[in-house]
Amino acid sequence: MDRRGFVRGALAGAAAVAATGPAPGIGGLARAQADLLDDAGRALLARLGQPGVHAIMRHAIAPGTGDPAGFSLADCSTQRTLDREGRVQAVLTGRMLKQGRARFRLILSSQWCRCLETARLLGLGTVTEEPALNSFFSDRDQEEAQTAALRKVIDGTIGTTTLLLVTHQVNITALLGGWAEEGEVIVFKAGGESPPERLGSVTAPIVS
Repeated sequence: MDRRGFVRGALAGAAAVAATGPAPGIGGLARAQADLLDDAGRALLARLGQPGVHAIMRHAIAPGTGDPAGFSLADCSTQRTLDREGRVQAVLTGRMLKQGRARFRLILSSQWCRCLETARLLGLGTVTEEPALNSFFSDRDQEEAQTAALRKVIDGTIGTTTLLLVTHQVNITALLGGWAEEGEVIVFKAGGESPPERLGSVTAPIVS
């Protein structure tokens, strides 16, 4: 199945989950929707919109590590992709960000299917593919160049646009240091010659 067909099917499945509420395997969905943020989370998301403050998210739950040998970006069936739990997590993450009144002028995503699907299921607006967010997990020699390209994208928008970036763990670690869980949304500040600074993070609940 090609990438567009795969994502259309995933969106339809997640929409059905969201519309009908609890379903087998995700019985806590309705309870989880009620209030997805505490006061600290709301305060953190309130910083979005300040100069140089953006958010970067690791794709939602996609079981496994890396991608199968010989995978193709054009064919989602050859990649590691979101499972049902991951799709629900992505939908809840979008609702969490809306509860926190997060507003993004530009939503950029890695071209990997699990990132594009996550970004679209958030339901926050148009998603634009950005190669600078692509994974270098299988080619670590690309880390420096890939991270420099991402810094250039971020630095080119400081003061004018609030970004939401959807990408992979290796990219987040290279940019900000530290670890990122699947579905974690990290708020950070960039600007000047200093490395971007983590301000905090929020994560939607995992519903089982």
